[in-house]
Order: sequence, then structure tokens, then C-alpha cells
Amino acid sequence: MPVVSNQANDIDVDLGRLFSSLARNWLRILLVALCITGLAFLLAWLATPLYRAETRILIETRESPLTRGNAPADADRPILDAEGVASQVQVISSTDILKKVATDLNLGSRKEFDPSIDMSLPKRMLVSTGLMRDPKDVPADERVLSTFREKLKVYNVERSRVIVIEFSSEDPALAAAIPNKIAEAYLGVQQVAKQQSNTDATQWLQPEIANLSDRVKEAEGKVAAYRSQSDLLIGQNNSVLATQQLSELSSELSRVRANRSAAEANAESLRSTIRAGASLDSAPEVLSSPLIQRLREREVELKAQIADLSVTLLGNHPRLRALNSQLNDLEGQIRSEARKVLSGLETEAKTAAAREASLQRDLDALKQVSARADDQGVELRSLEREAAAQRELLESYLSRYREAMSRGEGNYLPADARIFSRAVAPVEPYFPKILPITIAAFLASLLIMAIITLLQELFSGRAMRRAGQGFYDVDELAMPAAMRVASPVEEPELVEERTGTLTVERAAARLIADNAKRAIFVSPEGDEAAAASVMVAREIADSGQRVLLLDLTSAGVASHPMLDGQQRPGITNLLAAEAQFTDVIHADFYSDCHVIPVGTADPETAMRAADRLPIIMRSLASAYDLVVVECGPTDPEGIARLLGEDTQIALALIDPADEAVVASTEAFAQAGHDDMLLVSPVGATAGRNGVQRSAA
Repeated sequence: MPVVSNQANDIDVDLGRLFSSLARNWLRILLVALCITGLAFLLAWLATPLYRAETRILIETRESPLTRGNAPADADRPILDAEGVASQVQVISSTDILKKVATDLNLGSRKEFDPSIDMSLPKRMLVSTGLMRDPKDVPADERVLSTFREKLKVYNVERSRVIVIEFSSEDPALAAAIPNKIAEAYLGVQQVAKQQSNTDATQWLQPEIANLSDRVKEAEGKVAAYRSQSDLLIGQNNSVLATQQLSELSSELSRVRANRSAAEANAESLRSTIRAGASLDSAPEVLSSPLIQRLREREVELKAQIADLSVTLLGNHPRLRALNSQLNDLEGQIRSEARKVLSGLETEAKTAAAREASLQRDLDALKQVSARADDQGVELRSLEREAAAQRELLESYLSRYREAMSRGEGNYLPADARIFSRAVAPVEPYFPKILPITIAAFLASLLIMAIITLLQELFSGRAMRRAGQGFYDVDELAMPAAMRVASPVEEPELVEERTGTLTVERAAARLIADNAKRAIFVSPEGDEAAAASVMVAREIADSGQRVLLLDLTSAGVASHPMLDGQQRPGITNLLAAEAQFTDVIHADFYSDCHVIPVGTADPETAMRAADRLPIIMRSLASAYDLVVVECGPTDPEGIARLLGEDTQIALALIDPADEAVVASTEAFAQAGHDDMLLVSPVGATAGRNGVQRSAA
């Protein structure tokens, strides 16, 4: 089965007819576009050309390392951050700089900058009538500055320290001269500011230096006075004399103690040797004596002579006895001299002990003096630190003062910015660009005219159609053989003449003419005749009215083909309180009609709430122009709850002679419904949307 659309709105836009209006009106669109393009070309041709030039300034440190005094290690880093560069943009566009440039270039004498000069006749008329403010009411400087600011653009290049000064003017030479002049004026202002800062620093340093000089003298005087009062005399190696003497005395005491100990040890050793009667040759002190050494030499000579004479002479020889006597006397002399050496060592030890005691007393006295000197040295060093700090600050101020004086006298105060790209007179104007303006005007006018044409077609209604038009054909449901008793040409008329029944089209026209709000269809012959209610509902919906079909048949034969065989919530669900109106109302797949199917709830449960049908019918009748109810084969009592004001009962039939049709007609006539419409789907033709009314 071909694809079909589901239309729930009343109207649709016919896109083919909408866009075909562009082809029908192409000549008008083109002519208007050409007129607008010609006007844009003429305006661009007659417009005053404007020229634009720009000067670029780089914010950087201009101070040379050779002239920068005592600069820190990071002095070459940029002096301004992003916020600082943005601030310089505001400085460049400040009123003072702009006024200076305007005065230097005499911009107030130019018509471009002063609108009060040589006003045109239309402007004068507007001023005289009060529709335009007289430019002369504003001071001349303000008029020039206002125009100046409109033509000037100063901005910072993103993520850089480059500032661009851009200016537009009717005069190309002026367009280049003004940004250059603004840049020079800015550098001049920067230099003047640095000079003023240098002058202020010099004026501040001068009295500070004089004050510091007095304070340095006072601090150094305190140091000298305290040193003289405390006897903190400075010796060698820049140390206090008492401390130095204490060190020397300690060294001397150590030496004297060593000598005493050595003398006592030597005396004790020699004393032990003499007392024991041992040989004195092992005593170093004895051997070191010159006299003892000569005696030892004489002893050696005597022993040698005795040895020589003993070879030829006997022991009692006088000569030998004389030599032996001399040898014995010589030994006594050696021991006597040894005792003298011992006495000398003992005297030396006593002298060293006395010297040690004297040095110890002097050392104790110097310790006390040194302790007092240390305490006084703490205060002295404090005074010296204060004097040194004052002296360093004075020297720093003097250095800065001399540097500031030299800079001021030499006029060396470079601004922290430089012009690295000067503006040059532009050759071509940036406005107007005749060719781009003409092309843009042509394309824009074409687009605008196309939109206007489409809107006209849309609002006129010519591009609108009822929703559902143009559906594809669907499979047809075969009608009973009784539906085809006449030829296609004469069948509708024959049916109406012979049986008094109405065709679907005439039944729909009758219901519209009678302004019926409800149409109750009864189908005595069963499911096949129920097609009449569906066809009538679709026919009336195609005429533009809001129509709803309520299927009350047991098998849902009326709504089933309208929903393409789908099972959806319907009247049983609404009666059983399982759904709301928005859940049970669906769109017909093949027309603008709405439908409430039988539903999916339990029929017995739904029928217990059958008393709600009048309320439901009233609600539906208030929302729709017509409510068509397909009841199937029923009697007058079965439709009692569905009746109301402006209700029309219709009997759907296929064969007028059928016994069920005749019996139903008589039953409704006896119940007082003798004005029933007899409607037959036999011979129904294609509807306005092209869908066959016998379609499922």
C-alpha cells in the first residue's frame, strides 16, 4: 500500500505553488533589484571618499643599561602588563592630547571637523525650524573633539604591547598626519611626565641628603665618644687592645709553664742520678756544661797516660800514683760541678714558678678587663651599625641625587615607548568600495524581493491548501453487489429517484445546510452499510468544518479503516476512566476528520458508565462543528443517550428493499423519528482530495 500522510492541522502550505510565485514574478523582482542596485551605485559614486591610516606604538623600556644606575637584574623586563597597556590606550585618546593635536594642526578651521562651517541649506532650514540643534550652541573645541573622537580609533593588539592609532579623514595627507602627531604628542607627554618625576625626586632628595648628613655625623660622633670613654682601644687586626693582650699573655703563660715543668723535670732527674752515685754521663744537663766537658776531656787524657805508663811502670810507681791521684780529684770536681748544675736547674725552676704566678695574676686581671670590653663592645657595635646604616643610606641618596641631577641637566629621559610604524598617506580610500557595495546591494535586493514575494503569496492564501490534499490512493474495499445496480453515470440519480435515499455528497450538503451538531447513523444491514457515515464525515471535513466520528459499533468497523487497522484507545477507555479526551481522539489517516475508535477497554466495564455518554456528547459537540456517531444496527432506544439539540438521525442502507432496513425504518417512524435521512454509499465518487470514498 502506498505511503500516506497524517494530517491533523486545518491547512497546509503548498510549497510548489509558493516557490513558483518567484518564477511568475521574476521580472518584477529583477527590475526592483536593478533599481535598488543603481541607486546604491549612484550613492556610492557620489559619496565622499574616506581614507584611513594608522600608526603603531610599542610599549617597551627605552632606558639603556649603560645609563641605568644600580639597576636590578630584572630591569630589562617589560614595565607594563596587559592592564597597564590598556591604560596607555586611554592616555593616548585623552582629551589633553587630542586638544593639543587639534590645535597644532588647526583642525577647527576645517569643515570636516566643525559642522558649523559652511552649513548646507537643508541643515540651516532644520536648525531654523528647531528640528536640528544649532552646532554653534556647542563650544568650538567641543565640536572639533566630538568629530575627532568619531574618526579616531585607538586599540591594543591582542596579546601584545602594541598600540594602534587609526584615523580616517577625507584628506589622505591629514589621515596620515594626525596619528603620527598623536603618537609624537603621547611620547612627549610621557617624557614630560618622566622629567617631572625626576625633578620631584631631586627636590625631595636634596633636603633628605642634608638631614642624613647631620644624622651620619651625629652617629659617628657617638661611636668615637663611646670608644674613648670605655677605653676600647683598637690594636692590631682591628681588635680591642685588652682582648689582644689577653691572648698574648695566655701564650706567654703557657710558655713559662712549659719551661718550669722542663726545669723541674731536669733537676729531679739529675738529683736522682747524683744521689744514686751513678755515672753522670747519661745526664744531658751535665754533658751540656762546658766546664764538665773540659774536665771529662782531662779525665780521658789522664786515663790514657796511666794506660801508657802501666806498660812500663809498676803500680806503686810515683808517677802512676800521681796520675791516679789527679784522676780521683778530677772525678770529684765533675761531681761538684754536677751539683752546681743541679742547683742552677732548681733555681731556674723556682724562677719559672715565680714568673708563672705573676703571669697568672696578670691574666686574671686582663680577663676582667676583657669581659668589660666585650660588654662595651656590644654597645659599640650597635652604635657602629646605626652609623653604617645611616652612611649607606646617605651614599645611596647621594648616588641617586647625582644621577637625577645629571639626567635633568643632560635632558636624558626617554619615554617607555617608541613609534615603530609611522602612518603614510593612503592611496586608495577605504570607503566607499563601489563594486562590493553594488554587488551586495544587488544580492540583498534580490533576496529581499524574493522574501516579499513569498510573503505576499503566503498571506494572500494562494499558496495555502487544506491539509490532506494530494494524498496517494489507497486500496479500495469492495462493496456488495447491490451497490452496482446501475451504470456509473446514472446510478446516483436512479438511487435517489427510486428509493428516496441520498448520496454521500447530498447527505453532507444537507447536514451542513441544516447546521446539524450531531449526526446519528444507524446501519441495519451491518458492517457494509457503515461506510456511509465514514464517507459523510470525510466529505464534510473536506469542506473546511471540524468533524469527529464516534465509532460505537461492536467491532469498530467505522474507525478501523480510518486508522489503517491500528488498535488505539477509544470510547471504551474514556468510559472506563482509563484515558482522557486527548488520548482517545485521533486523526483520520486519509482526511481532515478526527475519530474516536471503539477502544481497547473491556466493553462490559465501559457500559456500566453508559450514563456518561450525554456528557461526552455535549463536550464533543461544543468542540466540533459536527459529531458523526456510527451506531451500527440498533433500535431507537439504543440511541436515546446520544440525542440532543440540532441532532439528525440518518439510516445507512445498501438495499432499500432489505427486510432489516424496512423493519428499522418502521421502528424509528413509530418512535417519532419520521424525518430520518436515508443515506446510501452506492455510487460514491472521489472526494475533493482525490481519495475514493469507498477507500478503507
